[in-house]
Amino acid sequence: MQVSCEELSRAVWRKSTRSGGNGGSCVEVASLTAGRVGVRDSKNRSGPALIFTSTEWHAFIGGIKSGKFDDSVI
Repeated sequence: MQVSCEELSRAVWRKSTRSGGNGGSCVEVASLTAGRVGVRDSKNRSGPALIFTSTEWHAFIGGIKSGKFDDSVI
């Protein structure tokens, strides 16, 4: 699933509410076209971004909310 560099550069990125406030491991998320979601490292904004379909993103968020992932996994 490809997203153009232009779309990523125009995206409105926001810090994830799940990121810690200590300046450490933070991710940013952005809504993209076709319901997709981009995720990138806030410390490396010009680096790569992961792109999720709407279905993948909702499954991931559902897993977080249900406790599927904990600190020992992440």
